[in-house]
Amino acid sequence: MVTRSAPVSTRRSGAGQAAPGGGERARQILLDGEVSCAAWTAALSLSLSARPEKTCTPLWLGAVVGPSGRDTQGSVEPVHGVPYGRPVMIKTGDPRSLGVPSSEARLHFDAELQELGGGPRRRLLMVDDQPAFELSFYCGTCPLLFRRLETAREKLSLESMQERLTGPLDDPDDAGVIDAFGALLPEGEYLPLLLNVEPRLIIPGKEGDYFSGEQVTTWGIDQFWGLPEYPHTPYYRTFETAVDAAAHLYEFVVPMVPPTWNERERVEEYIALMGQGTVPTAVAISTLDVCQPALGSGDDPSVHWGLTHFLLDGHHKLEAAATAGRPVRLLSLLTLDESLAGADERARLPALRARPRSARATG
Repeated sequence: MVTRSAPVSTRRSGAGQAAPGGGERARQILLDGEVSCAAWTAALSLSLSARPEKTCTPLWLGAVVGPSGRDTQGSVEPVHGVPYGRPVMIKTGDPRSLGVPSSEARLHFDAELQELGGGPRRRLLMVDDQPAFELSFYCGTCPLLFRRLETAREKLSLESMQERLTGPLDDPDDAGVIDAFGALLPEGEYLPLLLNVEPRLIIPGKEGDYFSGEQVTTWGIDQFWGLPEYPHTPYYRTFETAVDAAAHLYEFVVPMVPPTWNERERVEEYIALMGQGTVPTAVAISTLDVCQPALGSGDDPSVHWGLTHFLLDGHHKLEAAATAGRPVRLLSLLTLDESLAGADERARLPALRARPRSARATG
């Protein structure tokens, strides 16, 4: 059972500092460097019960920069089949406050209340008060995750925006699109990013799957199930690049419902429009989760920056673009409050997203 609870933010601060508002046990776990999910869950529960209005901060992860404090580009190689160096960042807007009270928002972030003796709390993306996706765990050391749940059944397109989004958006602030979709979101700070993406549809377990590929290389398989993580949904891969020698940025576009639910006629209409040179616009709420394994269980124990766009509008457009090999414009509203990333990491994202595409070189 999922109960609406106060928002839980997990922002990182300097090493050795106590988590703001945390209980004494939570502080000691952070300072001692105990990083297991069980320890973190216990600390989080204590912190929430002690001061539920405050935040908890996992502090054992260091900044992802070179030893000099500068960004140090790692060894990279081109992504096969994709033009290297194509510009994909159109424009970054100014951070801004958007949204309505969480109780009124169609989409919001939440966490299950901890049951006595139960397992870790799930971090959730909720749609119409139903759990739609399970997201990366709060600790920052567990693998990156977006897992579709059985109650994810709704799209969040706006009929009033359909005509405007049929073509390209040239500026994040054009035509009131941000304000229109902002009314679906919970109150908070958001960073608008306007991108061009060339989506590639990925089926979990098949070629190109992040969860059975790069993630296993870093974390290994799940120790309980003996299998890779499974997202329970097809998704799109759109971009990746090196953050530095020890970290890599991976980008995903995740549909609220699978492409098999799309109307074939509408997909064909967009394919035809794209064939005539039209570049339609999709809209997403996005998270930046920075995850680093606590134990070296994989062959490449690197830091994964996961930029995940959950589609609000554009399900037919993304499928059409992937089918036709055409670009689509994406207006991303990056939540600054609910991402598992520090302020420095969030500030670096626009520059990283403007870099050339490159795959991580391992071995």
